[in-house]
Amino acid sequence: MKWNEVKVETASEAVEAIANILMEAGASGVAIEDTLDIENFKSDAYGELLDKETYTGLEEGALVMAYFPETIFLPEILPFITSQITKLPEFGLAIGKNEITVSEVQDENWATAWKKYYHPVRVTRYLTIVPSWETYEALDPNEKIITLDPGMAFGTGTHPTTNLTLQALEVSLRGGETVLDVGTGSGVLSIASKYLGAKDVYAYDLDEVAVRAAKENMDLNEIAKDVHVSANDLLKDVTVEADIIVANILADIILLMIPDAWRLLKQTGKLIVSGIIADKKNLVIDAMEAQGFIVEEILQQKDWFAIILGKPEDE
Repeated sequence: MKWNEVKVETASEAVEAIANILMEAGASGVAIEDTLDIENFKSDAYGELLDKETYTGLEEGALVMAYFPETIFLPEILPFITSQITKLPEFGLAIGKNEITVSEVQDENWATAWKKYYHPVRVTRYLTIVPSWETYEALDPNEKIITLDPGMAFGTGTHPTTNLTLQALEVSLRGGETVLDVGTGSGVLSIASKYLGAKDVYAYDLDEVAVRAAKENMDLNEIAKDVHVSANDLLKDVTVEADIIVANILADIILLMIPDAWRLLKQTGKLIVSGIIADKKNLVIDAMEAQGFIVEEILQQKDWFAIILGKPEDE
């Protein structure tokens, strides 16, 4: 069987959004080569120094490669892909060069085309993300291993937004909490929450593909098998009160969930939001403060921000 590779050269901040667009268009898998990954992680799993131009062929930005079976007629869906990517600046995401190329790959190449880009990564003091096909042993007793299959193009922890959110969870969770994970994607944040001591975790995503992928990843991690995963539009109609609400999604989407987050967050709880680029940070903070939230901490990596918020103490 033959496969068609659709390659998009774009800006680093747009990779997760473009990956999602390609999956919605019918891709069977997506690989990402991001020069920011090289800046964030200077060496590979074997300690070898990485050079971003050698690794990606780019001096800056990123490549998103999607793989479509030959049974999908690309001329019909390429206009959809192009138009959706062109709209991303409306959400504050730069799309860089935005060059799309199409090429053929053989079945035997497809089998490893995207897997070679993923290796075990230590993302926080305690959390290491390991692709499901890799063998890895913890380097110290406190290290928690999250087994993840990133083949459906969701975050693996190397992107700044996911990395920041994991850091925020690590400093916020103490044990025994109820967590709501909004826009769960791969489920990595839910799995991390369980490892960090959360008692009950509810993971929501609007995309049925994400729901299926998240459930599969929960099953790869014994500790996360009791995570409740379901399709839902943000926090609409959710009634579970939470100690922690976490959302790693676009800033404009975060704005839509603020009233529900306020409704569901316990008085002593924490709201963690990420996926926020520099240009949108003040917009999000202003909207949060208008609702009544108090900014407790702001985490930054490159041009990306995660914000930890709480409610004011009862007088």
